Amino acid sequence: MKWLFAIIGFAIRGLGGAILGLLIGSILERIFFTSSKSRGSGSFFDMFDESPKSSVSPSDFELNLLSLSSLVIKADGRVSQSEMDFVRMYFVQSYGKERANATFRTFNNVVKNREISADRICAYLRPRLSYEVRLQVLHFLFNIANADQHVSDSEIQVIRNIAQHLRVGHQDFESIKAMFFQSADNAYKILEIEKSASDAEVKKAYRTMAKKYHPDKLQHMDEVHQKGAQEKFTKVQEAYEKIQKERGL
Repeated sequence: MKWLFAIIGFAIRGLGGAILGLLIGSILERIFFTSSKSRGSGSFFDMFDESPKSSVSPSDFELNLLSLSSLVIKADGRVSQSEMDFVRMYFVQSYGKERANATFRTFNNVVKNREISADRICAYLRPRLSYEVRLQVLHFLFNIANADQHVSDSEIQVIRNIAQHLRVGHQDFESIKAMFFQSADNAYKILEIEKSASDAEVKKAYRTMAKKYHPDKLQHMDEVHQKGAQEKFTKVQEAYEKIQKERGL
């Protein structure tokens, strides 16, 4: 902020204005920084800083993830047994049977009968999870929706709403969504480019997406989350290979 005021000051009053702008910007920066800390997560500066500001305990993460899962399961007005089985299998594989059962008990006893707010949950998780982990959360939610071999429009809308609250970019959302549908243009959507992109742009997009979804980004997460990252990474590779074959690259 201080450098922005310095530039504005220089443009208006030259060197003297730059110095004055630097002083004003420094004071305002200190005021806003202190204010944002006192307000906690969800402040104005969160829009520009995607790094986690504090940690989330494993139990809190699991309970909130299960709450988001329940929103997807109920999205189309019916509870699919295959979707519920997928969630249980995922939690057992991720955290072990005993820990998973404890999470389900807490959810059933404390959370299930309350109104579950995606906005409130995401406001809590967003500043505590890296962007890569938030992408993995969306991938997990799409896997739930796809457990019955059909992702409905209502399920897409619920996951889109969660993505917006988690501040996941539109292109990243569309990229992950495209991994669960078969169409001629989905390879391009996965790489976040238009079909009209040049060969050079295709290669650049592949490098960018491979870096974004590389499993190493989630080395600190449980094995199942790393597996999910590998699935996304594989989808990116498959999309690139499909375009290569189509274009004869």
